Amino acid sequence: MIDRLQELERRYEALGEQMADPAIASDPPRYRELAKAWSDIEPVVRAYRLLSQTTRRRDEARTMAREETDEQLRTLAREEETEAEARLPEIEAELRRLLLPSDPNDEKNVVLEVRAGTGGDEASLFAAEIFRMYIRYAEKRGWRIEPLSVHSTGVGGLKEGIALVSGDRVFSRLKFESGVHRVQRVPETEASGRIHTSAVTVAVMPEAEDVEVQIDEGKELRIDTFCSSGPGGQSVNTTYSAVRITHLPSGLVVQCQDEKSFHKNKAKALKVLKSRLLDIKRREQQEAAAKERKGMVGSGDRSEKIRTYNFPQNRVTDHRIGLTVHQLDIVLDGALDEFLDGLESHDQAERLKEEARV
Repeated sequence: MIDRLQELERRYEALGEQMADPAIASDPPRYRELAKAWSDIEPVVRAYRLLSQTTRRRDEARTMAREETDEQLRTLAREEETEAEARLPEIEAELRRLLLPSDPNDEKNVVLEVRAGTGGDEASLFAAEIFRMYIRYAEKRGWRIEPLSVHSTGVGGLKEGIALVSGDRVFSRLKFESGVHRVQRVPETEASGRIHTSAVTVAVMPEAEDVEVQIDEGKELRIDTFCSSGPGGQSVNTTYSAVRITHLPSGLVVQCQDEKSFHKNKAKALKVLKSRLLDIKRREQQEAAAKERKGMVGSGDRSEKIRTYNFPQNRVTDHRIGLTVHQLDIVLDGALDEFLDGLESHDQAERLKEEARV
């Protein structure tokens, strides 16, 4: 590990020298590329230097405690040695965390899909609340939300909501949200007060770039147009602007009717389709490499129940990390950081265990 850290430090210093070159400074694309590489390794180098300084401090204090003739100075040196020795495991743990391989998709925007599952109207109402929860969280983070396809129901619920969420490291923050979210509550229409259980499926997929997913539209796609409609079959417009795209090799179907323009609906549908195809490719690669980790964070499989929202008890429980919060209304208003921080920490801990076993 020390060899790797020394190499990273040399790389860090070389990047700094290159960025100070006037020729590089006058080439914005090249400068941005170098600055990005420099900032990526800066935390590791900073932690490595702190490790070196603390180790040196400990060794100097140890020598002083052994060789100093003044009892008071020896006592101070032993205290300095003890303090530095206690700090080293913490710094080393942080370094190991920083050296973990990063997910290449972490910095990407995401295509977020929320769908009503089992539970009829109650599931669609909960889907609308979950979709709003993510929108509120994105707003608090300063992210941009662009609805791609929203299919509402006649009771004010949501059959399906798809949005592009753009911002700083969105996928890194939301990637563990894929799965089944379960709600337990008494529906307003339930006269006997019986608690019903409904489910919503969430998918968080990295936004696909054109270079990652290439589609031959002429050979691989069937594009159908139709008149868009609102809840319950209500007519929205009478032009054939709504788009349904079928990806023939995979059988995936995506449709979009939110825009009045055929071309805008087609562009949004293609964005969703490419992200779904990239998500399939990403999962296949993960399974082929390691059968995906089976820890508490889970595989992110759509069929896996990850969280329960219990209204009578005012609690939200994440089943993967055993975290329960008794502030359901605040969570549904976008207060997700406690869960997301816990999931990220657990994932890092599991990956560190795997690194130690290798």
